[in-house]
Amino acid sequence: MAAEQPHRLKRTLSLPLLVFYGVGVTVGAGIFALIGEILLVAGDAAPMAFLLAGLIAGATALSYALLVRVLPKAGGDAVFVARGLGPGFGRLAGLGVVAIGIISSAVIALAFAGYAGTLVALPQPVLVTLIVTALAGIACWGVRESVLFAAGVTILEVGTLIVIIAAGLPLLANLPSPVELTGLGHGWAGLAPVVTGAVIAFFAFVGFEDIENMVEETVDPTRTAPRAILWTLAVTLVLYGLLALVAVAAPQRGLIAASPAPLAVLFEQTTGVGRAPVAAMAAVAMINGVLVQILMSARTLFGMAHEGLLPAWFGKVDAWRRTPVRATLFVAALILVLAVAFPLVTLAEATSFVVL
Repeated sequence: MAAEQPHRLKRTLSLPLLVFYGVGVTVGAGIFALIGEILLVAGDAAPMAFLLAGLIAGATALSYALLVRVLPKAGGDAVFVARGLGPGFGRLAGLGVVAIGIISSAVIALAFAGYAGTLVALPQPVLVTLIVTALAGIACWGVRESVLFAAGVTILEVGTLIVIIAAGLPLLANLPSPVELTGLGHGWAGLAPVVTGAVIAFFAFVGFEDIENMVEETVDPTRTAPRAILWTLAVTLVLYGLLALVAVAAPQRGLIAASPAPLAVLFEQTTGVGRAPVAAMAAVAMINGVLVQILMSARTLFGMAHEGLLPAWFGKVDAWRRTPVRATLFVAALILVLAVAFPLVTLAEATSFVVL
């Protein structure tokens, strides 16, 4: 491979690392809360709701996999839209993606500070500043180091889900009939809860598309990135499907659906162990969520700058670390300002508005 130019990002991500990154983005704190809502809405057909959501996400994943082969650029969505509809729309799409990453990171940082505040006697602004500064430092240090850190957290998250699934396998003997699991037990009307559940479950699959923003730091990106996107979706779908089957077969699934921490209740029912491990893992998932959003947002700004959609200042690469330090620090600074200046609910509403 030719020597890398000093103004270019360092290509160091392999297929396994990129899949770990994608799974870490996708299997985040959301599934720790969403499983209860889907169980409440879809009932016996909760696994079918996840399957339908996965199929819908699959169409999107295939689109991204095809686009990233043609346009392996860090700007991702902004580049795709700019080439298809023009720079004005591309700039709007890119800034929207960055805004979602920054605002949602502020929401997660506040949520983590609220949890950590019950364990450590420090003011919320101090906790937010500490966690965002530490994660920005990791992101600036290097993409390989950042993704390895995220991969470690991903292993813990996925490991927790696997423990629940493994402990719940004996319960699968108590599953409802296949007709009930598909939602057809009550005729076509039974599909309405499945569709409603799928709409909720879709958000648990969001995240795999962030892989596209890492392509300029990926080895052989036109081959590696599409495979990573599809592998990420496949792994996620299998995990969610098995988890939903265990939840449906759980002896007291009403408690799971009614709990604000449903996965913790499911963990307790299947393993006989207290809820503390899952509560701790949810907090760890929050940390991972902020890190990957910092990485994604900074790469989007970097890619947009190289496409002429933003000032060239955002496209500078640190000569030593070979990371977009300016864009990373800019993103981290905005996250801090928002987290300190606005309440969590306001930021959550803003995130939803920008997404829509």
